Amino acid sequence: QVHLVESGGGLVQAGGSLRLSCAASGGTIGEYTMNWFRQAPGEERVFVARITGSGGLTDYANAVKGRFTISRDNAKNTVYLSMNSLKSEDTAVYYCNLLGFWGQGTQVTVSS
Repeated sequence: QVHLVESGGGLVQAGGSLRLSCAASGGTIGEYTMNWFRQAPGEERVFVARITGSGGLTDYANAVKGRFTISRDNAKNTVYLSMNSLKSEDTAVYYCNLLGFWGQGTQVTVSS
């Protein structure tokens, strides 16, 4: 049973930056693609970014491309999401995902 814990969320002004972390326990994540999703109030959960097990390939939603960077440290069993040039529309709960496992989410609020 994999357990995912997100952290690093908070309140930031528009144009600011945050780095989210997703720490995994209960299993080794090194061979798996890891994903970040987000869910804004009243909206569905949507894909943000993914990274392959080796870290060699990444993919981003158009809304965050060029501003967000996903990375991983397999030695630490952790995935990161660096978010720059934040906009009010980035306000959401951000979730880490591995196969069918989800974390509890971390709130990101961007004030304009």
